[in-house]
Amino acid sequence: MNIEQIYTGCLAQGAYYITSNGEAAIIDPLREIQPYLNRAMKDGVKIKYIFETHFHADFVSGHLDLAKATGAMIVYGPTAEPAFNAYVAADGEIFKLGDVSIQLLHTPGHTLESSCFLLKDKQGKDYALFSGDTLFIGDVGRPDLAQKAANMTKEELASLLYDSLRNKIMPLADDVIVYPAHGQGSACGKNMSKETISTMGAQKRMNYALRTDMAKYEFVEEVTAGLLPPPAYFPMNVKMNKEGYDSINEVLKRGTRPLSVKAFEAAANEGDVLVLDTRNPEHFVKAFIPNSINIGVDGNFAPWVGALIPDIKQQILLVTEPGREKETVIRMARVGYDNVLGYLDGGFEAWQQAGKATDYIESMSVFEFARVYLLNPDVYVVDVRRPGEYSAGHMKGAHNIPLDYINDNMASFPKDRVFYLHCAGGYRSVVAASILRSRGYDKLVNIEGGFTALKESAIPAERFVMGSTLA
Repeated sequence: MNIEQIYTGCLAQGAYYITSNGEAAIIDPLREIQPYLNRAMKDGVKIKYIFETHFHADFVSGHLDLAKATGAMIVYGPTAEPAFNAYVAADGEIFKLGDVSIQLLHTPGHTLESSCFLLKDKQGKDYALFSGDTLFIGDVGRPDLAQKAANMTKEELASLLYDSLRNKIMPLADDVIVYPAHGQGSACGKNMSKETISTMGAQKRMNYALRTDMAKYEFVEEVTAGLLPPPAYFPMNVKMNKEGYDSINEVLKRGTRPLSVKAFEAAANEGDVLVLDTRNPEHFVKAFIPNSINIGVDGNFAPWVGALIPDIKQQILLVTEPGREKETVIRMARVGYDNVLGYLDGGFEAWQQAGKATDYIESMSVFEFARVYLLNPDVYVVDVRRPGEYSAGHMKGAHNIPLDYINDNMASFPKDRVFYLHCAGGYRSVVAASILRSRGYDKLVNIEGGFTALKESAIPAERFVMGSTLA
């Protein structure tokens, strides 16, 4: 028996590859299936099952393409209603995989069909739990994502989750390994650890949601407290996972079409087309195609695409670093953005060499900003970090307008005065500046290095408000 966790940092997502005696199972596969096919071929095994812990909201699964390529059975838990050929298993049903077996445990709460998969070794002993979004390391799945589909409140779903954890998960032995679907950075929970593997014993000791003395009403209150609104693309990803989608090969063929400067410019001027520049923010601010927005591919790229581009069907033209076109299209497809029309052949340099118009974003170092701030502490500073980061420490007088919700709070940015943007390190502030610039804001300045650099600048310590904890 072999278990491999295939972790994708950008999505904070764990897929799993399990083999035993010539057979393999994949749990919660990503959209691009070739890595799984390559592993199976190398190991000389046949992929027999594709287990889905639920209809995912934060990424598009590769279940359909993988089933088509391998003939493997797609398995969901009770109450699932996929619009394609799949097996909806009963609670407690067991699936043989080589010399081992995998038992489905129906654990509703995160969603109604949410299920965990319990791996038993050849002696029938419980060995590992693939807990999906039911149980994370240090947290549990948020109960507010499936409210509309379930016709239930988040409190009602949290109540179901409490029962699932107490009746199905907590009775498992302390030595059972826990393999969750997500780690720190995912929007599917609020208190996840950076660790991606644990044991039931460790979780019973340290996970706040598994306290043995916790009444149901206490669990409901704690699990539902402090939940930020989910990214707008989540319901659309659920729909794709439930109803189907284009093959990743078709998406790649469309999206990796090289376009000359002339063809790119013509396409950009046809209707509602977004130009997305995925270069390094430091390069973007110096020069970019007017009205393009920047989401750097080396940051948490796919989740930011989902959070900031409201329409999952948006037609998109890419400006990438040469050689990274395919990677960019795949990472966008992971969250359902399939309508990439092509990329600028030769990258931004080709645009410049063609003599086309460019724009830039004014930026200044923290040392330059410190001089401005010390002369005029009333300058308008916008902190685009998340509320918890802001609470843990910020500049006095800074306005907190999180990047996550910039589209809903556009009117909060002043158009009649200069304002200075910063985040933690510089990535998010450039994203925000590019969006604002594309909407006609021309009196903005990006502070290089963000809050991390500001704290080390010449600005006196008393000009900062520091909290004791990071919420």
